[in-house]
Amino acid sequence: MTLDVSATPARPDGPGPGTPAALEGVKVADFTWAAAGPIATKTLADHGATVVRVESRAHPDSVRLGSPFAGGTPGINRSGFFADFNSSKYDLALNLKRPEAYEVAKRLILWADVVVESFTPRVMAGWRLSYQDIVHFKPDVIMLSSCMQGQTGPFADYPGFGSQGAALAGFHYLTGWTDRIPAGPKGAYTDGIAPRYSVAAILAALDYRDRTGLGQHIDLAQVEAGIQFLAPEVLDYTANRRIPERRANRSGNTAPHGSFPCQGEDRWITIVVETDDQWTALCRVMGDPAWAADARFRTLLGRLAHEDELETRIAEWTSGKEAFAAVEALQAAGVPAGVVQKASDLFDDPQLAHRQHFRPLDHAEMGTVAYNGPAHELSETPAVLRWAAPLLGEHTEYVLKELLGYSDAEVEALAAQDLLQ
Repeated sequence: MTLDVSATPARPDGPGPGTPAALEGVKVADFTWAAAGPIATKTLADHGATVVRVESRAHPDSVRLGSPFAGGTPGINRSGFFADFNSSKYDLALNLKRPEAYEVAKRLILWADVVVESFTPRVMAGWRLSYQDIVHFKPDVIMLSSCMQGQTGPFADYPGFGSQGAALAGFHYLTGWTDRIPAGPKGAYTDGIAPRYSVAAILAALDYRDRTGLGQHIDLAQVEAGIQFLAPEVLDYTANRRIPERRANRSGNTAPHGSFPCQGEDRWITIVVETDDQWTALCRVMGDPAWAADARFRTLLGRLAHEDELETRIAEWTSGKEAFAAVEALQAAGVPAGVVQKASDLFDDPQLAHRQHFRPLDHAEMGTVAYNGPAHELSETPAVLRWAAPLLGEHTEYVLKELLGYSDAEVEALAAQDLLQ
């Protein structure tokens, strides 16, 4: 199956046309970059908020320069990486390195309900746009600052990405094989965690302001958000002074628990056996081989004690099987199993197709591209990816004139000062 990206399909079970979006009327000044900040503001935008992203050719978002590029051709407006984080947003080109840009930024902030930024603390302060600066001219501002280690402390100015955040939070030490150096989780891991906390905090702050009229500064440290996902390991150390070690794909509580090779190039499936009944079912699917009747494998403790041999035996069976057929047989027997899917497999996944996860959008330079849909669906006000990620500065004139009230002459004057690039 190939994804049809010719049009954005309507959800058959969603509300009818004209239903207000959940965040309709909320205005956001988006000073974020890379991933953690833009993912949060994308969630707000896809749920109806008017989000104006501020960036500049003088210092483009690093993610704009990251592959994959549409058609394999690099370009500042051709990054799929950038595109996936920035649907439904307006884009204002404003060179904040120039002091004259301050008044434009201030006007944008006065327009907004929420200001979001994801730099180290010194950056916004250097532009005179820290929370302490903004609150003087907009006392009810809601501002979220999302950086690596928060706004205070000896390492507050430590720059970095989610890969460093994952290391600092403790993930890298736990990820990898027992006999090798730490491998780390894939990608900028805390960049995927922090936005979920950011969105929840912003919504809570909006509710608080509706009730009290007061704004607030939300100080979100990516490292601290990441540590929340290691609660069992933190508790184990707190209670037992036990430091968890790397164990590859194994769990310590279930066996087998891992990935196993199948027919074809780099094809794998995962199998997890949680109970003795599931072990019996796995043996049945494998044809009840003689080795599986060994007394060493009858109990969980026995299987854990002989995991190396157990995994070798199971791999001998899976290596002769087609991955999807093997998983179908295992699941039908009640054995938890799944295919280790490649990116290309996701577009053939019937579950994702049913839920219309991939949303096609027409981009001004890349053409029609499939975007990831939301990770959750609101029954009454579902997210709508309203338009593709913007070209750098694509909406500068619209934002300045229609949203901020600048005249044609004023916009021409700003452009003449080389501020709008």
